[in-house]
Amino acid sequence: MAKAEDKTDSTTQVVEPESTTIGKGRPTPTRREREEANRRPLVATGKEAQKAQRARLAEVRERQRVGMANGEEKFLPERDKGPQRRFIRDYVDARYSVGEAMIPIMVLVIVMSIIQVAAIQMITLFVLWGFFLVAIVDCFVVGRLITTKLTEKYGAGNVQRGNKWYAAMRAMQMKPMRMPKPQVKRGQYPTV
Repeated sequence: MAKAEDKTDSTTQVVEPESTTIGKGRPTPTRREREEANRRPLVATGKEAQKAQRARLAEVRERQRVGMANGEEKFLPERDKGPQRRFIRDYVDARYSVGEAMIPIMVLVIVMSIIQVAAIQMITLFVLWGFFLVAIVDCFVVGRLITTKLTEKYGAGNVQRGNKWYAAMRAMQMKPMRMPKPQVKRGQYPTV
């Protein structure tokens, strides 16, 4: 039997206890600490954080405004995007349009309507309606010209819809007030 005891003693090993932490390893926060943690926002809302956020947004808006004014494709609204719309903008900006004079004519009409002379008011009214008629004819002409030029350049089936209206609306604005800003000078027509 002594042999059996020797056998068991030699095979048993001494196991040392592992160093395990009991619990969570930190003290439980007090009620005051938990309430303060709940009061603090997850995102910084101090005045400096708000100023920084406003500055970032202002910088982004300014970049978008400059990009749109310069005609950068990614900043343009959907109605202004594409090579056909760029062609229309360049073509309309290169020509003189009757509609560009609309605001100065309207100011003149308002000033002339103040004068209480019937003959002057009648002449002003005829000039106003005559101007509108000539501006409408000019819009039809520019629409036809644009359709012809786009058909020559892109083919009859590839011309997108709404180009006449787009050209007419751009032709009715004063050149400095157009958005995106004109990229060509007067007489610099785009090539077909």
